[in-house]
Amino acid sequence: QVQLVESGGGLVQAGGSLRLSCAASGRIYSIHRMDWYRQAPGKEREFVAAINWTGDSSDYADSVKGRFTMSRDNAKKTVFLQMDSLKPEDTAMYYCNAVIVTTSRVANYWGQGTQVTVSA
Repeated sequence: QVQLVESGGGLVQAGGSLRLSCAASGRIYSIHRMDWYRQAPGKEREFVAAINWTGDSSDYADSVKGRFTMSRDNAKKTVFLQMDSLKPEDTAMYYCNAVIVTTSRVANYWGQGTQVTVSA
């Protein structure tokens, strides 16, 4: 069994910062990549940021470039999303997504989400 658990969401004023975490646990052989997505009420889920598990490759949605930074701790199988200069339009449920190799398969996993609310 593989689990992704997000934390760090909350309520913040515009211009503020939050740091999200996503920890993977279970029978993990290796991790290919971990991503952040978000979904606002009435909208489709959208890509926010991604990082590969080896090297320094990362990618960001245009809407968050320069404000959000994704990092990882390989030993703890955890990724972080540092969100600065937050805007009301960043309000959404933030989900962690990962491509993980177990002893039996390669699969895509989602966390349960953590709510981020940015007040004007």
